[in-house]
Amino acid sequence: MNNPEIFEKTYNQYWKKLNAFSYTMTQDKDLAQNIVQDVFVDLWERKEELNINAIEPFLFRAVKNQVFKHYQNNRFDQTILEEKFEDYVIDNFSTIDPEIMDLLYSLLDKLPEKRKEVLLMYKFQDMTIDQIADELGISKQTVKNQISSAVKQLREGLKDLAWLAPFIIFNHKF
Repeated sequence: MNNPEIFEKTYNQYWKKLNAFSYTMTQDKDLAQNIVQDVFVDLWERKEELNINAIEPFLFRAVKNQVFKHYQNNRFDQTILEEKFEDYVIDNFSTIDPEIMDLLYSLLDKLPEKRKEVLLMYKFQDMTIDQIADELGISKQTVKNQISSAVKQLREGLKDLAWLAPFIIFNHKF
């Protein structure tokens, strides 16, 4: 990373992804940009001493650590950040890397059959609640309840998969 051209290429290649991830965690545009900028400044300042084998996980981990550090210094409850991560995975389920999807499918398989069917129709087939209710011959309220219950169950399961955050975020196509 001693070469300014390589650094600039890395910056240009990852800025958008890192900023999007940082924003997902902070919900603050300026703070997200500042965190990513700090990560790149630190990377440049420590270029002589760092030996980085895989730049993507390194950058992601650095951004995540900076976000946690910021909120830790400001006495922020980290459970909010964990919930944002879980929401991100659930909301972007259909665009996540196929290898990670295999692990997420194992969570889906644990859902009751009807609940899984409703969630898949809603998230993967982009069907509306009305369309799902009509197709399955159930009430709209039942569809809403099934989606809510499925999301709750997935959220619980995702707590065990939090270590996957770097892979999920960095493999997401922004």
